[in-house]
Amino acid sequence: MLHTDLKHLETEQDIRNTLDKNENVMICCGRMGPMCIPIYGIMMEMEKEYPHVAFRDMEFDIPGANFIRSLPECINFMGLPFTVYFKNGKVVSATTSIQTRAQVVEILDRVFGNAL
Repeated sequence: MLHTDLKHLETEQDIRNTLDKNENVMICCGRMGPMCIPIYGIMMEMEKEYPHVAFRDMEFDIPGANFIRSLPECINFMGLPFTVYFKNGKVVSATTSIQTRAQVVEILDRVFGNAL
């Protein structure tokens, strides 16, 4: 289990349920390592600024994460985490490796609309 205050996804069904119930979803699939922890922190900060986005995390090494790992947008990724942005159940952006707050905000604003 990831040690974050984000809601955790553990199965493919958890992902599908989240995508079915939320128009805008950001999922960070990673580990508790130096490339991933900053993204989790950014996501936790963004939850209040972007209430129209469901922010979720998922452990990279569990069977359910195969859903994320096998997405066409992620198939060639080499670094962790895999961060995927979904709008209406469809991938609209995906990144790999560490991102800055500014990079995450740029994607959030572009694909989901500006913060409130």
